[in-house]
Amino acid sequence: MKRLIERSRSVGEVLRWVTQNPGKVSASHYPIALHKLGQLLQQQPGPPVGAGDGRGPAGQVLEQPEFHALCQAIVSGCAKFDNFSIVNCLYAAAALGLPGESPLVRVLEDESRSRLGRFNQKDLSMVFSSEANNKALEAIFSSQLFYENRQERFIRSMADWLPRKAENLTPYTMALIAKYVARHRLREPRLLDTIANFLLKRGEQLDSKVIQKLVFPFSRMNYRPSNHGELFPKLEAILEQKAGSSPLATVNILMSMFQLSHFPQTVLHQVFSPAFITNVMSSPYALIVRRYLSLLDAAVELEFQEYSGPRLDPRYRVLMFEHALTADEANRKYSYKGLVAEALRQLVGEECYRQDEVLPPGYCTDFLLWINRSGTVLPLSRVPAASKAPLATSPAAMSLHSSVLALTSDLQDFAPVVLSVNDKWHYCQNSDILVGSRAMRDRHLQLLGYCLVQLPYTELEKVSGIEEA
Repeated sequence: MKRLIERSRSVGEVLRWVTQNPGKVSASHYPIALHKLGQLLQQQPGPPVGAGDGRGPAGQVLEQPEFHALCQAIVSGCAKFDNFSIVNCLYAAAALGLPGESPLVRVLEDESRSRLGRFNQKDLSMVFSSEANNKALEAIFSSQLFYENRQERFIRSMADWLPRKAENLTPYTMALIAKYVARHRLREPRLLDTIANFLLKRGEQLDSKVIQKLVFPFSRMNYRPSNHGELFPKLEAILEQKAGSSPLATVNILMSMFQLSHFPQTVLHQVFSPAFITNVMSSPYALIVRRYLSLLDAAVELEFQEYSGPRLDPRYRVLMFEHALTADEANRKYSYKGLVAEALRQLVGEECYRQDEVLPPGYCTDFLLWINRSGTVLPLSRVPAASKAPLATSPAAMSLHSSVLALTSDLQDFAPVVLSVNDKWHYCQNSDILVGSRAMRDRHLQLLGYCLVQLPYTELEKVSGIEEA
Protein backbone atom coordinates (compact mmCIF):
# COMPACT_ATOMS: atom_id res chain seq x y z
CA MET A 1 0.00 0.00 0.00
CA LYS A 2 2.85 2.42 0.81
CA ARG A 3 4.37 1.93 -2.65
CA LEU A 4 1.01 2.30 -4.36
CA ILE A 5 0.32 5.60 -2.59
CA GLU A 6 3.81 6.98 -3.26
CA ARG A 7 3.60 6.04 -6.97
CA SER A 8 0.19 7.66 -7.46
CA ARG A 9 0.14 10.27 -10.20
CA SER A 10 -3.06 12.08 -9.28
CA VAL A 11 -5.03 13.17 -6.25
CA GLY A 12 -7.92 10.93 -7.25
CA GLU A 13 -5.63 7.91 -7.40
CA VAL A 14 -4.33 8.52 -3.86
CA LEU A 15 -7.85 8.90 -2.50
CA ARG A 16 -9.06 5.74 -4.27
CA TRP A 17 -6.23 3.59 -2.90
CA VAL A 18 -6.88 4.73 0.68
CA THR A 19 -10.68 4.86 0.76
CA GLN A 20 -11.47 1.77 -1.33
CA ASN A 21 -9.09 -0.56 0.53
CA PRO A 22 -9.75 0.13 4.21
CA GLY A 23 -8.68 -3.34 5.27
CA LYS A 24 -5.20 -2.84 3.81
CA VAL A 25 -4.60 0.64 5.23
CA SER A 26 -2.65 0.90 8.50
CA ALA A 27 -1.93 3.92 10.72
CA SER A 28 1.40 4.59 9.00
CA HIS A 29 -0.29 4.91 5.58
CA TYR A 30 -2.42 7.93 6.50
CA PRO A 31 0.40 10.49 6.88
CA ILE A 32 1.98 9.14 3.67
CA ALA A 33 -1.32 9.73 1.86
CA LEU A 34 -1.66 13.27 3.27
CA HIS A 35 1.92 14.13 2.31
CA LYS A 36 1.40 12.73 -1.20
CA LEU A 37 -1.75 14.80 -1.61
CA GLY A 38 0.20 17.89 -0.63
CA GLN A 39 2.95 17.13 -3.15
CA LEU A 40 0.48 16.56 -5.99
CA LEU A 41 -1.48 19.71 -5.19
CA GLN A 42 1.70 21.77 -5.22
CA GLN A 43 2.28 20.64 -8.81
CA GLN A 44 -1.14 21.83 -10.00
CA PRO A 45 -2.02 25.40 -11.03
CA GLY A 46 -4.46 27.46 -9.05
CA PRO A 47 -4.74 28.85 -5.49
CA PRO A 48 -2.20 27.60 -2.94
CA VAL A 49 -2.61 24.35 -1.07
CA GLY A 50 -5.20 24.70 1.67
CA ALA A 51 -7.10 27.56 0.05
CA GLY A 52 -10.21 25.45 0.51
CA ASP A 53 -12.55 27.90 -1.17
CA GLY A 54 -13.44 25.89 -4.27
CA ARG A 55 -11.60 28.24 -6.65
CA GLY A 56 -8.97 25.75 -7.79
CA PRO A 57 -7.57 22.22 -7.40
CA ALA A 58 -6.82 22.60 -3.69
CA GLY A 59 -10.30 23.82 -2.82
CA GLN A 60 -11.90 21.13 -4.96
CA VAL A 61 -9.92 18.32 -3.31
CA LEU A 62 -10.72 19.46 0.22
CA GLU A 63 -14.40 19.38 -0.66
CA GLN A 64 -14.37 15.89 -2.19
CA PRO A 65 -16.32 13.16 -0.32
CA GLU A 66 -13.31 10.82 -0.64
CA PHE A 67 -11.09 13.34 1.14
CA HIS A 68 -13.65 13.73 3.93
CA ALA A 69 -13.75 9.93 4.22
CA LEU A 70 -9.95 9.89 4.57
CA CYS A 71 -10.09 12.54 7.31
CA GLN A 72 -12.88 10.72 9.10
CA ALA A 73 -10.89 7.49 9.06
CA ILE A 74 -7.98 9.25 10.75
CA VAL A 75 -10.28 10.92 13.29
CA SER A 76 -11.93 7.63 14.14
CA GLY A 77 -8.75 5.60 14.43
CA CYS A 78 -6.10 7.99 15.74
CA ALA A 79 -6.59 6.96 19.37
CA LYS A 80 -5.11 3.59 18.36
CA PHE A 81 -2.23 5.05 16.31
CA ASP A 82 1.35 4.83 17.55
CA ASN A 83 3.06 8.07 18.60
CA PHE A 84 5.07 8.40 15.40
CA SER A 85 1.96 8.14 13.21
CA ILE A 86 0.15 10.75 15.31
CA VAL A 87 2.98 13.28 15.06
CA ASN A 88 3.52 12.52 11.38
CA CYS A 89 -0.19 12.96 10.59
CA LEU A 90 -0.16 16.33 12.34
CA TYR A 91 2.86 17.48 10.31
CA ALA A 92 1.27 16.21 7.09
CA ALA A 93 -2.09 17.86 7.79
CA ALA A 94 -0.46 21.21 8.52
CA ALA A 95 1.83 20.93 5.49
CA LEU A 96 -1.23 20.17 3.36
CA GLY A 97 -2.67 23.46 4.52
CA LEU A 98 -5.60 22.29 6.60
CA PRO A 99 -6.85 25.09 8.88
CA GLY A 100 -6.23 24.79 12.60
CA GLU A 101 -9.94 24.72 13.34
CA SER A 102 -10.61 21.72 11.08
CA PRO A 103 -11.89 18.61 12.92
CA LEU A 104 -8.90 16.55 11.75
CA VAL A 105 -6.28 18.99 13.10
CA ARG A 106 -8.18 19.52 16.36
CA VAL A 107 -8.44 15.78 17.03
CA LEU A 108 -4.77 15.19 16.16
CA GLU A 109 -3.62 18.04 18.42
CA ASP A 110 -5.84 16.84 21.28
CA GLU A 111 -4.50 13.30 20.92
CA SER A 112 -0.91 14.57 20.72
CA ARG A 113 -1.40 16.80 23.75
CA SER A 114 -2.66 13.86 25.78
CA ARG A 115 0.47 11.90 24.88
CA LEU A 116 3.12 14.55 25.51
CA GLY A 117 4.53 12.67 28.46
CA ARG A 118 4.87 9.53 26.34
CA PHE A 119 6.51 11.04 23.27
CA ASN A 120 10.15 10.03 23.11
CA GLN A 121 12.99 11.54 21.16
CA LYS A 122 12.76 8.80 18.53
CA ASP A 123 9.17 9.72 17.68
CA LEU A 124 10.20 13.26 16.80
CA SER A 125 13.63 12.57 15.32
CA MET A 126 12.14 9.96 12.95
CA VAL A 127 9.80 12.61 11.61
CA PHE A 128 12.69 15.03 11.18
CA SER A 129 14.83 12.49 9.33
CA SER A 130 12.09 11.08 7.07
CA GLU A 131 9.57 13.88 6.48
CA ALA A 132 10.88 17.26 7.50
CA ASN A 133 11.07 19.77 4.70
CA ASN A 134 10.37 23.46 4.54
CA LYS A 135 6.61 22.98 4.61
CA ALA A 136 6.73 20.53 7.50
CA LEU A 137 8.93 22.85 9.55
CA GLU A 138 6.59 25.76 8.89
CA ALA A 139 3.82 23.51 10.20
CA ILE A 140 5.71 22.93 13.43
CA PHE A 141 5.82 26.60 14.28
CA SER A 142 2.15 27.21 13.50
CA SER A 143 0.94 24.40 15.74
CA GLN A 144 -0.13 25.17 19.28
CA LEU A 145 1.06 21.71 20.28
CA PHE A 146 4.69 22.55 19.68
CA TYR A 147 4.50 25.91 21.41
CA GLU A 148 3.32 24.02 24.48
CA ASN A 149 5.98 21.34 24.08
CA ARG A 150 8.73 23.71 22.99
CA GLN A 151 11.42 22.36 25.27
CA GLU A 152 13.01 19.11 26.38
CA ARG A 153 12.60 16.37 23.77
CA PHE A 154 11.43 18.56 20.91
CA ILE A 155 14.29 21.06 21.21
CA ARG A 156 16.88 18.33 21.69
CA SER A 157 15.58 16.55 18.61
CA MET A 158 15.62 19.72 16.53
CA ALA A 159 19.12 20.58 17.77
CA ASP A 160 20.31 17.12 16.66
CA TRP A 161 18.57 17.38 13.30
CA LEU A 162 19.01 20.99 12.19
CA PRO A 163 22.82 21.12 11.70
CA ARG A 164 22.63 18.21 9.24
CA LYS A 165 19.68 19.56 7.23
CA ALA A 166 20.22 23.33 7.30
CA GLU A 167 21.72 23.58 3.81
CA ASN A 168 18.47 22.34 2.26
CA LEU A 169 16.25 24.85 4.05
CA THR A 170 14.98 28.08 2.57
CA PRO A 171 15.82 31.42 4.22
CA TYR A 172 12.12 31.77 5.07
CA THR A 173 12.09 28.48 6.96
CA MET A 174 15.33 29.31 8.79
CA ALA A 175 13.83 32.67 9.72
CA LEU A 176 10.83 30.83 11.21
CA ILE A 177 13.18 28.71 13.30
CA ALA A 178 15.04 31.85 14.41
CA LYS A 179 11.76 33.50 15.37
CA TYR A 180 10.73 30.44 17.35
CA VAL A 181 14.09 30.26 19.17
CA ALA A 182 13.98 33.98 20.00
CA ARG A 183 10.33 34.01 21.06
CA HIS A 184 10.91 31.30 23.63
CA ARG A 185 14.38 32.49 24.69
CA LEU A 186 15.96 29.11 23.86
CA ARG A 187 19.69 29.42 24.48
CA GLU A 188 20.56 26.19 22.68
CA PRO A 189 24.09 26.63 21.21
CA ARG A 190 23.63 24.03 18.47
CA LEU A 191 20.54 25.80 17.11
CA LEU A 192 22.09 29.25 17.39
CA ASP A 193 25.38 28.21 15.80
CA THR A 194 23.50 26.53 12.94
CA ILE A 195 21.60 29.75 12.26
CA ALA A 196 24.91 31.64 12.37
CA ASN A 197 26.55 29.24 9.89
CA PHE A 198 23.55 29.54 7.58
CA LEU A 199 23.88 33.32 7.76
CA LEU A 200 27.62 33.19 7.08
CA LYS A 201 27.16 31.06 3.96
CA ARG A 202 24.05 32.73 2.53
CA GLY A 203 24.31 36.30 3.84
CA GLU A 204 25.07 38.04 0.53
CA GLN A 205 21.97 36.51 -1.06
CA LEU A 206 19.61 37.74 1.67
CA ASP A 207 17.91 41.08 2.04
CA SER A 208 18.24 43.10 5.23
CA LYS A 209 14.77 42.14 6.49
CA VAL A 210 15.65 38.43 6.49
CA ILE A 211 19.08 39.08 8.00
CA GLN A 212 17.56 40.97 10.94
CA LYS A 213 15.34 37.96 11.71
CA LEU A 214 18.32 35.59 11.64
CA VAL A 215 20.52 37.88 13.76
CA PHE A 216 17.93 38.68 16.43
CA PRO A 217 18.19 35.35 18.35
CA PHE A 218 21.87 36.02 19.12
CA SER A 219 21.18 39.32 20.88
CA ARG A 220 17.95 38.05 22.39
CA MET A 221 19.85 35.18 24.03
CA ASN A 222 22.94 37.32 24.75
CA TYR A 223 24.94 34.73 22.78
CA ARG A 224 27.95 35.30 20.55
CA PRO A 225 27.93 32.46 17.98
CA SER A 226 31.06 30.38 17.71
CA ASN A 227 31.77 31.85 14.24
CA HIS A 228 31.32 35.49 15.32
CA GLY A 229 34.91 36.30 14.32
CA GLU A 230 33.93 35.67 10.68
CA LEU A 231 30.22 36.45 10.87
CA PHE A 232 30.29 39.94 12.37
CA PRO A 233 32.76 41.41 9.82
CA LYS A 234 30.69 39.84 7.04
CA LEU A 235 27.50 41.40 8.41
CA GLU A 236 29.25 44.76 8.53
CA ALA A 237 30.22 44.45 4.85
CA ILE A 238 26.65 43.50 3.90
CA LEU A 239 25.19 46.38 5.90
CA GLU A 240 27.56 48.85 4.26
CA GLN A 241 26.03 47.91 0.91
CA LYS A 242 22.40 47.63 1.99
CA ALA A 243 22.06 50.16 4.82
CA GLY A 244 19.83 52.52 2.87
CA SER A 245 17.56 49.90 1.30
CA SER A 246 15.76 49.11 4.55
CA PRO A 247 16.59 51.61 7.33
CA LEU A 248 14.49 49.89 9.99
CA ALA A 249 16.11 46.50 9.34
CA THR A 250 19.53 48.17 9.40
CA VAL A 251 19.05 49.74 12.83
CA ASN A 252 17.56 46.48 14.13
CA ILE A 253 20.68 44.59 13.05
CA LEU A 254 22.89 47.28 14.60
CA MET A 255 20.94 47.05 17.84
CA SER A 256 21.51 43.30 17.96
CA MET A 257 25.24 43.79 17.42
CA PHE A 258 25.42 46.56 20.05
CA GLN A 259 23.71 44.32 22.60
CA LEU A 260 26.54 41.85 21.99
CA SER A 261 29.10 44.67 22.49
CA HIS A 262 30.11 44.77 18.83
CA PHE A 263 30.27 48.24 17.26
CA PRO A 264 30.61 48.40 13.44
CA GLN A 265 32.23 51.78 12.90
CA THR A 266 31.77 52.14 9.13
CA VAL A 267 28.06 51.38 9.30
CA LEU A 268 27.67 53.93 12.10
CA HIS A 269 29.12 56.57 9.79
CA GLN A 270 26.28 55.75 7.38
CA VAL A 271 23.34 55.61 9.78
CA PHE A 272 24.30 58.89 11.46
CA SER A 273 24.87 60.60 8.10
CA PRO A 274 22.51 63.41 6.97
CA ALA A 275 21.42 61.35 3.94
CA PHE A 276 20.32 58.38 6.08
CA ILE A 277 18.58 60.60 8.64
CA THR A 278 16.71 62.53 5.90
CA ASN A 279 15.58 59.25 4.37
CA VAL A 280 14.37 58.00 7.75
CA MET A 281 12.50 61.17 8.71
CA SER A 282 10.34 60.95 5.60
CA SER A 283 9.41 57.31 6.19
CA PRO A 284 6.28 55.95 7.93
CA TYR A 285 8.44 54.32 10.63
CA ALA A 286 10.33 57.51 11.47
CA LEU A 287 9.53 57.46 15.21
CA ILE A 288 10.66 53.91 15.90
CA VAL A 289 13.90 54.46 13.94
CA ARG A 290 14.51 57.70 15.88
CA ARG A 291 14.07 55.75 19.12
CA TYR A 292 16.59 53.14 18.01
CA LEU A 293 19.06 55.70 16.70
CA SER A 294 18.80 57.62 19.99
CA LEU A 295 19.64 54.48 21.94
CA LEU A 296 22.45 53.56 19.54
CA ASP A 297 23.87 57.07 19.91
CA ALA A 298 23.76 56.74 23.70
CA ALA A 299 25.49 53.36 23.48
CA VAL A 300 28.25 54.89 21.36
CA GLU A 301 28.86 57.54 24.01
CA LEU A 302 28.89 55.04 26.85
CA GLU A 303 30.63 52.02 25.31
CA PHE A 304 32.41 53.09 22.10
CA GLN A 305 34.25 56.21 23.13
CA GLU A 306 36.98 55.74 20.49
CA TYR A 307 34.38 56.40 17.78
CA SER A 308 35.02 59.74 16.07
CA GLY A 309 32.46 59.78 13.26
CA PRO A 310 29.15 61.65 12.94
CA ARG A 311 26.60 61.45 15.75
CA LEU A 312 22.85 61.84 15.95
CA ASP A 313 21.72 65.46 15.77
CA PRO A 314 20.38 66.41 19.26
CA ARG A 315 17.08 67.62 17.77
CA TYR A 316 16.29 64.06 16.70
CA ARG A 317 16.94 62.50 20.12
CA VAL A 318 14.00 60.89 21.88
CA LEU A 319 13.66 58.45 24.77
CA MET A 320 13.77 54.83 23.68
CA PHE A 321 10.81 54.07 25.95
CA GLU A 322 8.51 56.59 27.59
CA HIS A 323 6.88 54.24 30.09
CA ALA A 324 6.99 50.66 31.39
CA LEU A 325 7.52 48.03 28.71
CA THR A 326 4.41 46.51 27.17
CA ALA A 327 5.69 43.02 27.94
CA ASP A 328 6.13 43.90 31.59
CA GLU A 329 2.62 45.37 31.71
CA ALA A 330 1.18 42.24 30.12
CA ASN A 331 3.03 40.01 32.58
CA ARG A 332 2.36 42.17 35.63
CA LYS A 333 0.24 39.52 37.34
CA TYR A 334 3.16 37.07 37.07
CA SER A 335 5.75 39.57 38.24
CA TYR A 336 7.35 39.92 41.65
CA LYS A 337 7.37 43.70 41.25
CA GLY A 338 4.17 44.06 43.30
CA LEU A 339 5.69 42.11 46.18
CA VAL A 340 8.84 44.25 46.12
CA ALA A 341 6.79 47.46 45.94
CA GLU A 342 4.76 46.54 49.02
CA ALA A 343 7.90 45.49 50.88
CA LEU A 344 9.59 48.81 50.02
CA ARG A 345 6.48 50.77 51.04
CA GLN A 346 6.50 49.16 54.47
CA LEU A 347 10.29 49.29 54.85
CA VAL A 348 11.19 52.82 53.72
CA GLY A 349 7.88 54.54 52.89
CA GLU A 350 6.39 55.65 49.57
CA GLU A 351 8.21 58.99 49.73
CA CYS A 352 11.60 57.25 49.46
CA TYR A 353 11.37 55.54 46.07
CA ARG A 354 9.99 55.86 42.59
CA GLN A 355 8.55 52.97 40.62
CA ASP A 356 8.79 52.56 36.81
CA GLU A 357 10.95 55.66 36.46
CA VAL A 358 12.24 56.18 32.90
CA LEU A 359 15.86 57.36 32.82
CA PRO A 360 17.74 58.71 29.78
CA PRO A 361 18.33 57.31 27.22
CA GLY A 362 14.95 55.73 27.83
CA TYR A 363 15.42 52.80 30.19
CA CYS A 364 12.55 51.96 32.51
CA THR A 365 13.79 51.16 36.02
CA ASP A 366 11.73 49.07 38.41
CA PHE A 367 12.58 51.05 41.56
CA LEU A 368 14.79 54.08 42.02
CA LEU A 369 16.12 55.11 45.45
CA TRP A 370 18.75 57.54 46.75
CA ILE A 371 21.13 56.56 49.55
CA ASN A 372 23.61 58.74 51.45
CA ARG A 373 27.11 57.83 52.63
CA SER A 374 25.85 56.35 55.89
CA GLY A 375 23.53 53.96 54.02
CA THR A 376 20.28 55.79 54.78
CA VAL A 377 17.56 55.78 52.13
CA LEU A 378 16.58 59.42 51.60
CA PRO A 379 13.11 60.83 50.96
CA LEU A 380 13.07 62.21 47.42
CA SER A 381 12.33 65.66 48.83
CA ARG A 382 15.82 65.67 50.41
CA VAL A 383 17.71 64.70 47.24
CA PRO A 384 19.59 67.74 45.84
CA ALA A 385 17.96 69.22 42.74
CA ALA A 386 21.21 68.91 40.79
CA SER A 387 21.21 65.18 41.36
CA LYS A 388 17.64 64.78 40.13
CA ALA A 389 18.11 67.10 37.13
CA PRO A 390 19.30 64.39 34.70
CA LEU A 391 16.10 62.46 35.36
CA ALA A 392 13.95 65.35 34.21
CA THR A 393 16.03 66.46 31.24
CA SER A 394 13.94 66.87 28.08
CA PRO A 395 14.74 64.26 25.42
CA ALA A 396 15.59 66.89 22.79
CA ALA A 397 18.33 68.41 24.96
CA MET A 398 19.37 65.14 26.56
CA SER A 399 23.10 64.70 26.97
CA LEU A 400 24.33 61.54 28.61
CA HIS A 401 27.68 63.12 29.28
CA SER A 402 26.10 65.90 31.33
CA SER A 403 23.89 63.33 33.05
CA VAL A 404 26.94 61.37 34.16
CA LEU A 405 28.68 64.52 35.36
CA ALA A 406 25.61 65.66 37.29
CA LEU A 407 25.32 62.29 38.98
CA THR A 408 28.97 61.78 39.81
CA SER A 409 29.31 65.28 41.24
CA ASP A 410 27.05 64.22 44.09
CA LEU A 411 28.28 60.64 44.47
CA GLN A 412 30.53 61.72 47.34
CA ASP A 413 27.41 62.30 49.39
CA PHE A 414 24.56 60.52 47.60
CA ALA A 415 24.23 57.46 45.38
CA PRO A 416 21.23 56.39 43.24
CA VAL A 417 20.32 52.69 43.72
CA VAL A 418 18.27 50.99 41.10
CA LEU A 419 16.48 47.87 42.28
CA SER A 420 16.04 45.57 39.27
CA VAL A 421 13.28 42.96 39.62
CA ASN A 422 14.36 40.29 37.15
CA ASP A 423 11.34 38.12 36.43
CA LYS A 424 11.41 34.81 34.59
CA TRP A 425 10.95 36.34 31.11
CA HIS A 426 14.01 38.55 31.61
CA TYR A 427 16.22 35.44 31.43
CA CYS A 428 16.92 32.86 28.77
CA GLN A 429 14.89 29.70 29.31
CA ASN A 430 16.22 27.55 32.17
CA SER A 431 19.21 29.86 32.58
CA ASP A 432 20.57 32.60 34.80
CA ILE A 433 21.68 34.62 31.74
CA LEU A 434 19.72 37.82 31.16
CA VAL A 435 18.35 38.44 27.66
CA GLY A 436 20.48 40.83 25.62
CA SER A 437 18.29 43.93 25.90
CA ARG A 438 18.13 43.62 29.69
CA ALA A 439 21.88 43.02 29.93
CA MET A 440 22.65 46.12 27.83
CA ARG A 441 20.26 48.20 29.94
CA ASP A 442 22.12 47.11 33.07
CA ARG A 443 25.51 47.91 31.55
CA HIS A 444 24.37 51.38 30.55
CA LEU A 445 22.77 52.21 33.89
CA GLN A 446 26.00 51.29 35.65
CA LEU A 447 28.06 53.36 33.21
CA LEU A 448 25.71 56.28 33.92
CA GLY A 449 26.66 56.06 37.60
CA TYR A 450 23.73 54.12 39.04
CA CYS A 451 24.34 51.35 41.53
CA LEU A 452 22.39 48.31 40.35
CA VAL A 453 20.92 45.78 42.79
CA GLN A 454 19.59 42.64 41.09
CA LEU A 455 16.55 40.87 42.54
CA PRO A 456 16.27 37.60 40.55
CA TYR A 457 12.96 35.73 40.50
CA THR A 458 14.77 32.56 41.65
CA GLU A 459 15.40 34.28 45.00
CA LEU A 460 12.08 36.11 45.19
CA GLU A 461 10.08 32.92 44.61
CA LYS A 462 11.60 31.52 47.83
CA VAL A 463 10.18 34.43 49.83
CA SER A 464 7.21 33.62 52.05
CA GLY A 465 5.19 36.68 53.08
CA ILE A 466 5.91 40.35 53.25
CA GLU A 467 8.17 40.09 56.31
CA GLU A 468 10.67 37.90 54.43
CA ALA A 469 10.41 40.19 51.41
